[in-house]
Amino acid sequence: MKKVLVTGATGSLGAAIVRYFAQNGYFVYIHYKSQKEKALALLEEIEHGEILQFDITQKEEVKQALESLHVNVLVNNAGITKDKLFFFMEDEDWSEVMDANLNSLFYATKHILPHMIKEKAGSIINVSSISGLVGNGGQVNYSTTKGGIIAFTKSLCAEVARYNIRVNAVAPGVIESEMIHAVDKNITNMIPCKRLGRPEEVAEVVFFLGDKATYVNGEVINISGGMVR
Repeated sequence: MKKVLVTGATGSLGAAIVRYFAQNGYFVYIHYKSQKEKALALLEEIEHGEILQFDITQKEEVKQALESLHVNVLVNNAGITKDKLFFFMEDEDWSEVMDANLNSLFYATKHILPHMIKEKAGSIINVSSISGLVGNGGQVNYSTTKGGIIAFTKSLCAEVARYNIRVNAVAPGVIESEMIHAVDKNITNMIPCKRLGRPEEVAEVVFFLGDKATYVNGEVINISGGMVR
């Protein structure tokens, strides 16, 4: 049975990714930091899986949890926002977003990748954002990390493609989630599709990149309903 690790799995998007892989026959490692009840509820929904608890911003915790883990697919989904105009942004607003969105990507990939190289097979999907493609006011910290994820994706692809490992990214637009209350509802007027995206629509693309798209490598798939084009 193929295996996938989904980081930040208890949020709306992470949970949708877990369900999609599970529905397509994968054993799913469900990562969470503090939302144990959500992780357990998600585990109950799927046929084959396991929950993994660790703080993905702490490299020693990541090492302990992942250095012996073998998976076919890694989905680097964990991330946070701390939106604020740059003038008002505190050092912590910057460093915490860097740790959660970018350093965590490095830590998780660092420990999963050697096993993929040994097997000469694997797929990594990194969850970026349209904010990483075009930037967004009030999100200098977040946009920086999401742009960094894109650069990480393209650079790592160049290094590991020779081992039959693919590294791709998705850049979701405005997706229905727990955080959507912070978004101006009039934003749908800026989206050609005239609606918000659904987590399942992003999960479908993540699965395609992870399992099906065997000649897609180093790409960033924009999933924004035409908002960014």
